Amino acid sequence: MKVGTDKTPEHATRPNFISTFGLAIDQGSKLGLGKTKTLIATYSQYQVIQMNKLPLIVTFITSDSCNTGRILSLEKQLEPLLAEIAYSVSEA
Repeated sequence: MKVGTDKTPEHATRPNFISTFGLAIDQGSKLGLGKTKTLIATYSQYQVIQMNKLPLIVTFITSDSCNTGRILSLEKQLEPLLAEIAYSVSEA
Protein backbone atom coordinates (compact mmCIF):
# COMPACT_ATOMS: atom_id res chain seq x y z
CA MET A 1 0.00 0.00 0.00
CA LYS A 2 1.44 3.39 -0.94
CA VAL A 3 0.13 6.87 -0.17
CA GLY A 4 1.85 10.11 -1.10
CA THR A 5 1.44 13.70 -2.19
CA ASP A 6 2.98 15.91 -4.87
CA LYS A 7 5.61 16.94 -2.32
CA THR A 8 6.83 13.38 -1.72
CA PRO A 9 10.36 13.04 -3.16
CA GLU A 10 10.11 10.57 -6.03
CA HIS A 11 13.48 8.92 -5.39
CA ALA A 12 12.49 8.25 -1.77
CA THR A 13 9.57 6.08 -2.90
CA ARG A 14 11.54 3.90 -5.29
CA PRO A 15 11.55 0.23 -4.30
CA ASN A 16 15.35 0.05 -4.10
CA PHE A 17 15.41 2.96 -1.62
CA ILE A 18 12.62 1.55 0.54
CA SER A 19 14.05 -1.99 0.49
CA THR A 20 17.33 -0.88 2.10
CA PHE A 21 15.51 -1.11 5.44
CA GLY A 22 15.58 -4.89 5.13
CA LEU A 23 19.33 -4.81 4.62
CA ALA A 24 19.84 -2.46 7.56
CA ILE A 25 17.85 -4.60 10.00
CA ASP A 26 19.74 -7.67 8.82
CA GLN A 27 23.12 -5.98 9.40
CA GLY A 28 22.11 -4.76 12.85
CA SER A 29 21.17 -8.28 13.79
CA LYS A 30 24.51 -9.65 12.52
CA LEU A 31 26.33 -7.11 14.69
CA GLY A 32 24.56 -8.48 17.75
CA LEU A 33 22.48 -5.35 18.26
CA GLY A 34 19.25 -7.32 18.45
CA LYS A 35 16.06 -6.82 16.50
CA THR A 36 15.75 -3.43 14.82
CA LYS A 37 12.42 -1.84 15.66
CA THR A 38 12.75 1.55 13.99
CA LEU A 39 15.14 3.23 11.59
CA ILE A 40 15.32 7.01 11.15
CA ALA A 41 17.30 8.67 8.37
CA THR A 42 17.45 12.45 8.01
CA TYR A 43 18.36 14.27 4.82
CA SER A 44 18.61 17.95 3.89
CA GLN A 45 14.95 18.29 2.87
CA TYR A 46 13.16 15.26 4.28
CA GLN A 47 13.41 12.37 6.69
CA VAL A 48 12.52 8.71 6.42
CA ILE A 49 11.10 6.85 9.41
CA GLN A 50 10.63 3.10 9.03
CA MET A 51 9.02 0.71 11.50
CA ASN A 52 9.66 -3.02 11.54
CA LYS A 53 6.24 -4.66 11.73
CA LEU A 54 7.09 -7.86 9.87
CA PRO A 55 5.70 -9.03 7.57
CA LEU A 56 5.07 -5.31 7.05
CA ILE A 57 7.49 -2.41 6.95
CA VAL A 58 5.82 0.94 7.60
CA THR A 59 7.59 3.89 5.98
CA PHE A 60 6.93 7.57 6.64
CA ILE A 61 8.60 10.10 4.34
CA THR A 62 8.24 13.51 5.93
CA SER A 63 9.60 17.02 5.69
CA ASP A 64 12.87 17.73 7.46
CA SER A 65 10.96 19.80 10.03
CA CYS A 66 8.46 17.06 10.93
CA ASN A 67 8.18 16.12 14.61
CA THR A 68 9.83 12.68 14.58
CA GLY A 69 8.63 11.91 18.09
CA ARG A 70 5.04 12.48 17.01
CA ILE A 71 5.44 10.01 14.15
CA LEU A 72 6.96 7.44 16.51
CA SER A 73 4.08 7.95 18.94
CA LEU A 74 1.65 6.84 16.21
CA GLU A 75 3.00 3.31 16.48
CA LYS A 76 0.63 2.25 19.27
CA GLN A 77 -2.35 3.75 17.47
CA LEU A 78 -1.43 1.91 14.28
CA GLU A 79 -0.93 -1.51 15.94
CA PRO A 80 -4.55 -2.78 15.56
CA LEU A 81 -4.72 -1.73 11.92
CA LEU A 82 -1.30 -3.16 11.14
CA ALA A 83 -2.23 -6.46 12.79
CA GLU A 84 -5.24 -6.79 10.46
CA ILE A 85 -3.17 -5.92 7.40
CA ALA A 86 -0.39 -8.32 8.42
CA TYR A 87 -2.95 -11.10 8.87
CA SER A 88 -4.37 -10.41 5.41
CA VAL A 89 -0.89 -10.42 3.88
CA SER A 90 0.07 -13.70 5.55
CA GLU A 91 -3.18 -15.35 4.41
CA ALA A 92 -2.74 -14.28 0.77
